[in-house]
Amino acid sequence: MPTIQRFGASKICLYADDHRPPHFHIVGREFQVLVAIGDLTVIAGRARAAELAEAMEWARQNRALLARRWAELNERDA
Repeated sequence: MPTIQRFGASKICLYADDHRPPHFHIVGREFQVLVAIGDLTVIAGRARAAELAEAMEWARQNRALLARRWAELNERDA
């Protein structure tokens, strides 16, 4: 599970050969949330908005990078 970006107590990760839709994981000490790359909606998991804020802002600014890395790690979907 490559870590794409780290924030204080959390990080953004992508899994290789993961299920659709294209998504990333925000992983914290006591939570894990799956977020769709296409529209940045939470598709699984729970966390307080404050726990997600920094990672979601980074994701908004780096959606193209996340989509590209998803494609690299999930070539079978291409």
